[in-house]
Amino acid sequence: MKYCTSCRKLHNDNEETCTQCRKALKTVEDENTPVFLISAEGFEKERIIAALADEGIPTDTKRMKKDNSAKAVTGVDMSDVNILVPYQAYEKAYDVCVGIGAIKEENEEIIDDGEYKESDAKPLDRQLEEINGGSKAGRIILAIMFLVLAALAVFGTDAITGFISKLITGN
Repeated sequence: MKYCTSCRKLHNDNEETCTQCRKALKTVEDENTPVFLISAEGFEKERIIAALADEGIPTDTKRMKKDNSAKAVTGVDMSDVNILVPYQAYEKAYDVCVGIGAIKEENEEIIDDGEYKESDAKPLDRQLEEINGGSKAGRIILAIMFLVLAALAVFGTDAITGFISKLITGN
């Protein structure tokens, strides 16, 4: 196998230059040579790295752009990175990525349990009604009833304490 020393992508032995960056290819001589596996960003990057770590596959990342501004604001690194793995672990890492759905193999069909039609989608108001168990008017009535009960509790407690106070003091 050959790889590009610049972008780290693997190529067939019969190729001489990288199809991505047009650099000369070098034959993989060391099994620990880091090679390109996949590009990812944000949560997907973290998910892939975690899945590979669970399988005992070491990873390294190479930033695609020099843009750290998002991390400064959000605290989360959302930049695109190339995930690199050792050449000896490439096939296992590839299989892990296919298993978690990060890489879709050629000729792979996505199995859909049912046809989704736009007409099947319910409006957001209807979904909220189903979740909350009532309509907007029903929620308003429940809110008013809650306020009335809260007022009765406050005024009832005041009336009861006044009544007990009159019994004790005799006024």
